[in-house]
Amino acid sequence: MTAITLGEVIGVWASAYPAGPAAEPARRALQLRPHIRAFQHSIAAVERCLYPVIAAALGIALGLDIDIVSAFDVRYAASNAVFVIKKADVGLAADIGTLARLPKIAGNQSLVHELAYTARNFSADEAERTGFVLRVVSGRRDVVVRAALALAGVIAQKSPVAVLATKHLLVHARDHSLVAEDLDCSVTWNSTMLQTADMKESLRAVKAKERPQYAKLLPKP
Repeated sequence: MTAITLGEVIGVWASAYPAGPAAEPARRALQLRPHIRAFQHSIAAVERCLYPVIAAALGIALGLDIDIVSAFDVRYAASNAVFVIKKADVGLAADIGTLARLPKIAGNQSLVHELAYTARNFSADEAERTGFVLRVVSGRRDVVVRAALALAGVIAQKSPVAVLATKHLLVHARDHSLVAEDLDCSVTWNSTMLQTADMKESLRAVKAKERPQYAKLLPKP
């Protein structure tokens, strides 16, 4: 993932602002809401994806890039990656996902506040220390992409039903503060998922000392 330029972002927002005599605050707000909602919905597609999605960040991740990367399940960064929550320098709060997701990802809340308030650059190493990225990979594009693909390959060997269910329950747990709610969700979800043939295949493979062969999660259309 490389940077989306500030000019592109400003251009999108400028086109969303209605002009003319009807552009008083209430009507302007009502016209802007669907633009913001659509933006949020498009970025959240990564999160809604049934399968885990892995980010390989490199170069400068600026503004909207942070919104996008924070929606991924796992984040790797090249050693040359630089991140910046730029919205405070533009004149608005980040409203597409950064402020909603980053505080739940990072382990240092004070640092998240400082990064959002100051719009300063932070390095891949700092992003790793705060928990925003899982791993910093020494090298450039091909190296970090290769590392992300290697992780994807490991996950792809697992039961697709188990991986899908795990992602669903992890996202649910992040967004719900009560353990009882998460456990109830797990009961409802697994009462169906435990009926999968993948469990039998896993046991068969263990006994045979071979790699399990799981069926595709969804048939080809």
